[in-house]
Amino acid sequence: MRVFITGSKGQLGSEFIRFFDKNGWQYIAADLDTLDIADGDAVLKAVMPCRPGLIINCAAYNLVDKAESEPKPAWDVNAEGVRNLAFAARQLESKLVHFGTDYVFDGEKRAPYVETDPVNPLNEYGRSKLKGEEYALDCPGSLVLRLSWVYGRGTQNFIHKLLGWAEKPGPLRVPEDEVSVATFAGDIVDAVMVALREGVTGRWHLSGGEPCSRYDWARAALKAYRVEKEILPAKMADFGLAARRPGYSAMSNAALCGQLGVKLPHWRESMEKFIKENK
Repeated sequence: MRVFITGSKGQLGSEFIRFFDKNGWQYIAADLDTLDIADGDAVLKAVMPCRPGLIINCAAYNLVDKAESEPKPAWDVNAEGVRNLAFAARQLESKLVHFGTDYVFDGEKRAPYVETDPVNPLNEYGRSKLKGEEYALDCPGSLVLRLSWVYGRGTQNFIHKLLGWAEKPGPLRVPEDEVSVATFAGDIVDAVMVALREGVTGRWHLSGGEPCSRYDWARAALKAYRVEKEILPAKMADFGLAARRPGYSAMSNAALCGQLGVKLPHWRESMEKFIKENK
C-alpha cells in the first residue's frame, strides 16, 4: 500500500518513516516546507496524483500558549488542514489516520478518561484539535487516535527540554499537579500498524499505560539518564502560562488494547529502552 504522510519531519512522522524504510513500504513524505495542509488546493495537487491507499496525518500545531493570543495558525493546521486531508481521502476512497490529544478534556474527572467521556477543552489548541477529530471522522473508515505527552527522537518533547533545563544552575521546578501519560512515538507506530492490519476504525485512546505527574516523569527520566539534579515539586499556576491546561488528562488505553488483542508497554519500560538506545 502506498502511503502519503504529512508532518514527516516531526518526532512521530519520523518514526513512521523509519518503519516504512525498514519494512519496504512505498511512501510520499511531506512536511511544512513542501506542503501547507491548510491550503486545500495544495493538498489536492500533492495527494491526488499519488493515489495513496493510506494517508497518515502527523502534522500538528502544538504551540499551546501561543495559540491563545494567535489562534488562527492552530485552527489552520489542526482543523482546516485535517478537513483538507479528509476531503482528499474521500475522493480517493483512501484510509485516513489522524492523531488527537488529551487536551480535549478538562481534567475534572480525576480518573483515566475513556473514549465515551464528554469533552471540554480548556484552550484554543484543544478546541482546534477537537474540531480536527470531527473532520477526520467525517471520512469513512478513518482512524483517530488520541495521544498524550508524546516523546521520541527529536527536540520538540519534554525529555529533550528537561535535559537542557538540567544543565542550568539551581534546582528544577516541575509541576506535580499536571497528570497524564507519557507515550513513546515508536509504540504509537507499532499500535497503528496493528490497527491497520486489523481494520480498526473510529476514535480510540492510545497512551503509555499508567498515569504519572510531570514531576514524577522528570525524576524518572533524569534517573534513567543518570543525571544528578535536584528537582522540586511545583504547581502549574506557578509558571504563569497563557493557556489553561487540564490538571488531569490521563487516558485509558484499555479499549484499544482489547480491540487489538495487545498490551502496550508501560511508559517507564518504553522510556528506559528509548534512553538506553539514544544516549
